[in-house]
Amino acid sequence: MRKIFTNGKFYTFNPIKPIVESVVVENGRFIDMGSSKAMLLHWATSDHRVINLEGKTVTPGLVDSHLHLSMLAQNFTDLDVTGITTKQAVLQRIQTHAATLQPGEWLLGGGWDENLFTDGKIPTISELDHVAPHNPLLLSRICQHAAIVNSKALERSNYHPSMTVPEGGRIVLDEMSKKPTGLILESASELIKQHIPAKSYETLKNGMRQTINFTMEKGLTSVHSNDPLYLGGLRQTYQIYDELLNEEQLGLRTNLLINHDFLDDLRDMGMYAGYGNETLQIGAVKLFADGAFGRRTALLSEPYSDDPKNYGEAMFDQATIYDIVKRSRDLSMPIAVHTIGDKALENVLDILDQFPTVSYRDRLIHVQVLREDLIKRLAQPGRIADIQPRFLASDYPWVEERLGKERMKLSYAWKSLQQAGVLCAGGSDSPVEPVDPLLGIHAAVTRKTPGESHNGVYPEQKLSMYDAFKLFTEMGAYPTNEETIKGTIARGKLADMTVYSKNPFEMDDADELLTTAIDMTIIGGSIKYQNN
Repeated sequence: MRKIFTNGKFYTFNPIKPIVESVVVENGRFIDMGSSKAMLLHWATSDHRVINLEGKTVTPGLVDSHLHLSMLAQNFTDLDVTGITTKQAVLQRIQTHAATLQPGEWLLGGGWDENLFTDGKIPTISELDHVAPHNPLLLSRICQHAAIVNSKALERSNYHPSMTVPEGGRIVLDEMSKKPTGLILESASELIKQHIPAKSYETLKNGMRQTINFTMEKGLTSVHSNDPLYLGGLRQTYQIYDELLNEEQLGLRTNLLINHDFLDDLRDMGMYAGYGNETLQIGAVKLFADGAFGRRTALLSEPYSDDPKNYGEAMFDQATIYDIVKRSRDLSMPIAVHTIGDKALENVLDILDQFPTVSYRDRLIHVQVLREDLIKRLAQPGRIADIQPRFLASDYPWVEERLGKERMKLSYAWKSLQQAGVLCAGGSDSPVEPVDPLLGIHAAVTRKTPGESHNGVYPEQKLSMYDAFKLFTEMGAYPTNEETIKGTIARGKLADMTVYSKNPFEMDDADELLTTAIDMTIIGGSIKYQNN
């Protein structure tokens, strides 16, 4: 059935027709656009439906260029302590949740952030043992680069002082007793996770169904998600998505990032970048080059300002990264690399320079600390910076203590990237940050936490409302070379749109974004979410 969406204010991000009143959709694609009167006169037939948007603002469908839907799904099944501002409250939540479990059952969850705590530091292993004495416990930090465990978890994992820790990981020990503090960093968590029983297929699938619907309520029409490590491997991950998106037709277009651990599975299953269809596709090979600022594991070229002997940690040596890239290129696969520190970015670019590009662009994810020479190296058509503006709202002011004011000038430097011609796409890294793209857009425009009254952190790096929305619409198609079929409202493109309760482009104060609701999420011309 032909659909005519009328009486709206459509910001198309298409220079030929930047703003229109009406669009016409057929077979899931835009076939025309213009004034409401002209579209109705030309396209109204016996087999059509008119959707009156009553003057609402519309953009191309919102896109999140980097998140983890499978980890977000854990919020529907596990303990979520995101946003809790005291250690005592976290411990109380753990104790309450433990009371709902059988003795010996794993207590899993995450979202804690010690930078929010007003009453102390990270919970100790003795405190965790006290509130969960009968259950092995693992709670991941909000950044997913650290976790806390109790003694039961270490016992289940057969911990002993001489055990081998995976490269790039660390079990933090007390300086005096040399016993575990309960804090584990980076890949050391795999020593624990391998002993956690896998969730059933139906539990995982039901959690993903709830998560996909939740993301569409936030206005998202497409996402780029990294999931095989949390959904039981590549084969099961693809099967879950295939059943939810292609069979149940939930709607959310999904591009899958595949951890480098599954390169052999990609080859054996005959998958490649672009494998699938317009709803579900295989994307790039994902790997980590460094850690994060929270535990000072992001790799820097100069030491941390508040820890002068610490440069951070490389997740792999250069030879290992080279091998991963080579194996990916042997399969004609692009790579997507977590690079927060400038030295990590430099290391990865040094290796990428040795390989020709493939059909998709390589992604450099986060790129939070930059240098002028690195920005120039990023400004290539075969590379894209996958940035998360909301990080600044969460990381400031403590991140300035880590980096110092001089380095901050080229950190979270979105304006500098755009001005240098670097292709940039916007994401949330959810559940590290909320999945709501309007919060990411707000951070890009204001460079401050909601509710703060100052003019923004290093305001010279602020983006205009239009450029911020562009990160989460048009540019979201670029990592997968889909800019010819989505990202703007234009004839022949996929009819993906997001409808808002307010007009972001006519706001006197960007804080109005915080009270802007998503009225509709439209994918392929079908209304997948409507705010009633």
